[in-house]
Amino acid sequence: MRVPKINRRKFFWSLFFGLPSTVFADSYWVEPNWLRVRKIRLAAGKPTHRFVHFTDLHHKGDKKYLESVVEEINKVSPDFVCMTGDIVEESSHLTEALQIMGGIKSPVYGVPGNHDYWAHADFEEISKALEKTGGAWLEDKQATTRDGKVTLHGAGKYPPKNLSPNAQTKNVMLIHYPQWVDRLGSNKFDAVLAGHSHGGQVRIPFYGPVVLPSGTGKYDLGLFQTDSGPFYVSSGIGWFVFNIRFRCRPEIVVFEI
Repeated sequence: MRVPKINRRKFFWSLFFGLPSTVFADSYWVEPNWLRVRKIRLAAGKPTHRFVHFTDLHHKGDKKYLESVVEEINKVSPDFVCMTGDIVEESSHLTEALQIMGGIKSPVYGVPGNHDYWAHADFEEISKALEKTGGAWLEDKQATTRDGKVTLHGAGKYPPKNLSPNAQTKNVMLIHYPQWVDRLGSNKFDAVLAGHSHGGQVRIPFYGPVVLPSGTGKYDLGLFQTDSGPFYVSSGIGWFVFNIRFRCRPEIVVFEI
C-alpha cells in the first residue's frame, strides 16, 4: 500500500491547527481531574511519620471526583492528613463535602481558606466533622497527634502570631496564603504547608503560571527552603473561575518526616 506524501506546508498547517486543539482538550477534559500522588521525604534519617496534604477542594458538587480523592488518600494509609483551606465557594456544598471527607480513614487536621470565610461556611460544622475523624479544626489553634509525637499548628483569617513550636515533638504548620510563610519569624517547623495558589492552574513552559491570586508572592508551587523550614505549596484539588488546568495537575502530597 502506497503511503501518501505530506509536503512541508501541509505538515506545518496540520501542526499549527492540531496543537491548539490538543492543548485545549488536555487542559479542559484531561488535567482537571487527573489526580497526581506526589511523594516527598523530608526526614534526614529514618522517617517516623507519613502524612498527606491536600488543599483547595472548591467542592461544587462533583461527588465522584471528591470520592476518588478520598480513595487515593486512604490507599496511602497516612498517620494523619492535613488540609489547608477552601473547602467550598458556596456554603450549600459544605455538608456534602464534609460527608465525603468523612470517608478519610485517618485523623484530618484543617485550617480555613479565604473562600471558606467568604462563603460564610459553618466552622462549627467543619470542626465537628474533623473531630469525628480524630483530627481538629485549627483556626488559630494547635493540636497534638494521637501518639503525642507531632504538633499541628494552624492559622486562621490573619497571619499567625505568638507561635510556640513544641520542642518535645515534631511540628507542622498549616497556612492558607503562601506569603504568610515570611511572617513565621524564627520559628522552626519540620514542614510548613499552604495552598491558595492552585499553582496558577495554567503554566506555560519556560514562563510559569499565567495568573496567580494575591497572597501568593514568589511561592507559586512546589517545595521551597525557608528560614522556618521546608515549605510546600500545593496545586490543590479543585478549580477557581475556570475548570481548566495545563501542566498543573491536581494533587495530594505524601510527606515523610
